[in-house]
Amino acid sequence: MFHVDTFTRQRFSGNPAVAVLAADELTGEEMHRLANELHRGDTVFVTRPEARVHDLKLRFFTPTREVPFIGHCTIAAHYALGCDGMERPKVVRQETGAGVIDVEVRGQDEERTVAMTLSPPTLGRMPDERERAQVFDALGLSTGELDAACPMQIAFKGGSRLLIGLKSVRRLDALKPDLAVLKRLSVHLGADGFFVFAREGATEGCLTESRMFCPAIGIDEDPVSGNAHGMLAVYFHAHGILSATAGRARFQGLQGRALGRLGRVDVELKVTDANVASVTVAGQAVLVYRTTVSL
Repeated sequence: MFHVDTFTRQRFSGNPAVAVLAADELTGEEMHRLANELHRGDTVFVTRPEARVHDLKLRFFTPTREVPFIGHCTIAAHYALGCDGMERPKVVRQETGAGVIDVEVRGQDEERTVAMTLSPPTLGRMPDERERAQVFDALGLSTGELDAACPMQIAFKGGSRLLIGLKSVRRLDALKPDLAVLKRLSVHLGADGFFVFAREGATEGCLTESRMFCPAIGIDEDPVSGNAHGMLAVYFHAHGILSATAGRARFQGLQGRALGRLGRVDVELKVTDANVASVTVAGQAVLVYRTTVSL
C-alpha cells in the first residue's frame, strides 16, 4: 500500500489517496473493507485487466462504496507504480468502471507528472428555481453571490457533480455548508457532490479556485478533484468561458485552501469542429509512506 498526496509536490497537501498494488487476489468485499478501515479518503486497487487490449485495471472505493472512477486515485496509482524505479511504459490503457482511459507518465523520478486523457464529461440538466433555492440555503448563499455567466448545471463522468459558480474567491473561502442538507439534496438532484468555484480573485496563473462537498459518498469536503476540473473545463467551453486556439484549450485550477491542502490541477481540452473530443487532466504527486498489510 502506498499513501500518496496528489496534485502537489509537497507532502501533507493536495489530495491524499491510498494505492494498493498487485490486488488481484482481493475480492470486492475485501477491497471495500480495507477502504473502509482506512477511512481517510479514497482507495484504488490495481489489478490485471480483463481484456488483453488494456494494460491494467483500476477499482476505486470511497469510504462508503465503490465508484466507477476517481481522478486523483488514478494519479496516485501510477505514481506508486513508478516508485520501484523499474522501467515502465510511458503510456498505458487503463480499464475502469467509467471506460478505458489513456494514462501518460511525463518526466522522471520525483518530478514526474501523471496525465489522464478521458472522453468528455457529459453536461446534464440545470436545477429549477426551487432546487436552486434549496442549494443556496444549504450553502448559506444568496442569488446575488453567483457568477451570472455560470448557471448551475449537473455534469457526469464516472460520478455526478453540481457545478456552482460564485462571484469571488473571498465568498468561496467563507462557505460553511450544511452537510446534512447537501446529503439529502444529492439524492433529490441526482448529483453525488457539489463543486463550487470562483474566478474573481483566483491565485495568479489559475483561472479558478474551488471547493467540493460530497457527503453523500462519505467525503464531507474533497481537497482536490481532477475529475471535477475535467467537468468544469467542458462546462466552461460550452458556456463560452474557455475558448480553443489551434484545437486546444487549457486552464489551471487551485483547490484545497479551506482544508490547508492546496493542490493544482492542469486541464487541457482537445476541440474538433467546435466539439470537445477529449479531456486531459494532469497533476504531480509525492509519496508520503509505503507499507504492507496481511489479510
